[in-house]
Amino acid sequence: MRVYLDNAATTPLDKEVLKSMFEVMESQYGNPSSIHAHGREVRTLIEKSRKTVAALLQASPSEFFFTSGGTEADNMAIRCGIIDYGITHAITTTIEHHAVLHTLQALEKNGVIKLSYVNIDSKGTVDYKHLEELLRINERSFVSLMQANNELGTLTDLEVVGDLCEQYNAIFHCDTVQTMGHYSHDLSKLKVHFLVCAAHKLHGPKGVGFLYINHAIKINPMIFGGSQERNMRGGTENVYGIIGLGKALEIAYEDMDAHQKHIQGLKTYMKEQLIAHVSGIQFNGETDPQKSLYTVLNVSFPEMEMAEMLLFSLDIAGISASGGSACSSGTNIGSHVLNGIGANANRPAVRFSFSKLNTKEEIDYVIDKVKELFQAS
Repeated sequence: MRVYLDNAATTPLDKEVLKSMFEVMESQYGNPSSIHAHGREVRTLIEKSRKTVAALLQASPSEFFFTSGGTEADNMAIRCGIIDYGITHAITTTIEHHAVLHTLQALEKNGVIKLSYVNIDSKGTVDYKHLEELLRINERSFVSLMQANNELGTLTDLEVVGDLCEQYNAIFHCDTVQTMGHYSHDLSKLKVHFLVCAAHKLHGPKGVGFLYINHAIKINPMIFGGSQERNMRGGTENVYGIIGLGKALEIAYEDMDAHQKHIQGLKTYMKEQLIAHVSGIQFNGETDPQKSLYTVLNVSFPEMEMAEMLLFSLDIAGISASGGSACSSGTNIGSHVLNGIGANANRPAVRFSFSKLNTKEEIDYVIDKVKELFQAS
């Protein structure tokens, strides 16, 4: 039996998404920038997907720009938002995705900004009082905070952050790669300037995503070379990917409540079974269902010999997951997220992440194999 529990890394392509893409691949091959009929037909399909995304997120189609994925969208928002507005101070956490963290650190290294890190607790929760302090003493900051940590699942309250940013005239960028399609986003009410999506995290294709830019913000392109995406992103559009993205988000919104109930049930069940069968088990990040992403469970296993072999042993047993540990030596970099929350460096950590396609039977299989590993250690 093979069990895939690494959905935070990428999700299987939905069959309906594949079907929608394949239909276009077969018959719609025109360049969307061409003015003839073949090109116009494809342009219409792109704009249809843009309108679908905008309608689902309660925003204007003109506020969405298709990209190659979340990393490009994060880079575009951060680099262009900071440079074009002459921002000299940015705020983030030490546990952001590297697409955010490394981009901000590069800008700091080049002398563009001073970078401040807002405090987080042992579960990865943002200290909102400290965030306000940083905003109060640094006028017109650029704030970049993800909605859900990709390793821990800990959620950030976007309404609280949005209100603070509005109060202190800050620009708010949010990486929603892990939450898009799993939670409803009403951008007519959410006070965010930039928001990011990667289609492959919600059963769409790899290599495509979008950047939402609030109409109140105007930035210059990061990629030049053509007039595509209303002169904001040069390069021929990934037509089939864009079609797949729109379809994937549409499917996600149609069955969101049912999928959330199913996946949260699997996560809760796995947590209970691990507690019952593995002595000394702990969990990294927030596990309260109201404060944690329901697709992610980060498990801190008891200390064991050859701890670095745990993931390999799971893989041999047919279980795909991801993880690591906090830094325990100068040669072991470890997870910057686990390091950031002060996790025990001697305990191997595994991130199990779930999707609508997982079953209780698969969780039972994983629990049995984990029990075998720790009974043998």
